[in-house]
Amino acid sequence: MKSRMDEFAEWGTEVVFGRARGFRAWMMRCALRFASFGFYALVKARLFLFRRRIKTVHYLGTFVVSVGNITAGGTGKTPVVELLSRTLADRGRKCAILTRGYKSEDLDEPQEWYDSDGKKVKHLPKIASDGVTRYLGPLHAGDEPFMLARNLDGVAVLVDKDRVKSGIFAIEQLGRNTLILDDGMQYLKLRHEIDIVLVDCGFPFGAGKGSLLPRGTMREPRSSLARASYIILTKSGGRPQGELISTIRRYNKVADIIVTNHAPAYLENIFTGERRPLNYLKDKYVACLSGIARPESFENLVEAQGAHVEIRRRYPDHYWFDQAELDAFVERCADRALDLIVTTEKDAVRFLRPGEMEVPIFFLRIQIEIEQGQENWDRMIDRICGLAEPQPAPQWSEVL
Repeated sequence: MKSRMDEFAEWGTEVVFGRARGFRAWMMRCALRFASFGFYALVKARLFLFRRRIKTVHYLGTFVVSVGNITAGGTGKTPVVELLSRTLADRGRKCAILTRGYKSEDLDEPQEWYDSDGKKVKHLPKIASDGVTRYLGPLHAGDEPFMLARNLDGVAVLVDKDRVKSGIFAIEQLGRNTLILDDGMQYLKLRHEIDIVLVDCGFPFGAGKGSLLPRGTMREPRSSLARASYIILTKSGGRPQGELISTIRRYNKVADIIVTNHAPAYLENIFTGERRPLNYLKDKYVACLSGIARPESFENLVEAQGAHVEIRRRYPDHYWFDQAELDAFVERCADRALDLIVTTEKDAVRFLRPGEMEVPIFFLRIQIEIEQGQENWDRMIDRICGLAEPQPAPQWSEVL
């Protein structure tokens, strides 16, 4: 069952997104608004320190591509990281994804790795995958890193808050020549050659009328878009984005812009692996269960396939489901005689098998479709693939 902390986090999310009503919610929003001014000052001070090189920026001698955003969650970053990594791997680049593994658990026992001389390597990140073998489950890797490791052959996935350490391991021990910094826009300790910034078309500047954390969901002010080399608009829904592009151009006049959509591909049974086409949802009575930043975008996709969404169960982002509450939810769906339960692929890796499988449970597989700016995407890929092999810096060992 949910703890008091989980319940407070869920209520806090409702407050920030404006869904919670009443005097208590209004007071909380006022308090958060004042806190946002302090957060803004801290963000600007931090950016100043890195810009003036008062804080150290590490260069590892290889190409680093950052994929990030100026808002907290909800932009659909993981499918973009997957597409980018797969495209580069297909072009012959040896990629490693460096991620912090948000809400992942510490290992019960440390992993071991031996170099080409048979010596035990120290200062290991968590190795979710070396590109061939998957070593960690979702509990210790994190849901998104595990999903990336499962879906990407030939791409290493390394988990550590210290992504300088992960990058050194990727290059020295795994022979990687391209580092993809997952959620890396605010990670300034490692120099980025390319900054890809994602903007959600339906929610471009987050909750709270574009306010910074904690009142809204902006990690940085809009002016930070100026750091982007490429800007990818996500979840366009096939709609024209001229107005949003004009707004973005106020802050960045030179970055190439790519318009994409998060398109559903198929349904897959979580426990059997059975796949069904999207038209399987047509006229079905379903329940949507998710623990993501913006559940409404997922639920709208399900409804767009012709399904009747009878139950919408929402949890905080990255929520770890409890066996009892999942059993109760499945029982509730069975009592309502629903045809199936639909969840997201990210949630599926955290799903526990219910005691009774009275209602089939599927996840909705999402893929990225480039709707505008394909030439910009191709040019970006060519730019990365045209680079020479890295030249390792001899002082790397001193970084740690």
